[in-house]
Amino acid sequence: MSTGLARPAEMIAKGAPRVIHNDAELEAYTDALFQLTALENPSRSEVEAIELLTLLVEHYEQEHYSIPAADPASVVRFLIEQQNLTQRDLIPQFGTESAVSMFLSGQRNLTVEQVRKLSTRFRLPADVFIAKRVVGTRA
Repeated sequence: MSTGLARPAEMIAKGAPRVIHNDAELEAYTDALFQLTALENPSRSEVEAIELLTLLVEHYEQEHYSIPAADPASVVRFLIEQQNLTQRDLIPQFGTESAVSMFLSGQRNLTVEQVRKLSTRFRLPADVFIAKRVVGTRA
């Protein structure tokens, strides 16, 4: 089985997909990806093109338009605001209103049980409520 990579430089010279370097290329690849994903019954080569273009687009977007991870308190504040909740509404997940307040003010971290309950309530993965440690810093 040949992988077709005997002459990759020639493939790229003939227009094979390559690493995206700018927003114009991103737009062209995204347009091509939308056209391919709109096909009802894509062929095997079209499915492989979808996979490759998806990887290239994701790679470019992660490098140029990445969204930083939010700390758990910011996530909970956002959810409270978006769902028109009050701190009191989260008592079942925290135990007391003061526990909610202390968490939101940064005085306390979440317990494993609170993470589980928040994950269930908001139907989000538990890791959304777990603080990420930045390399080179101490928690």
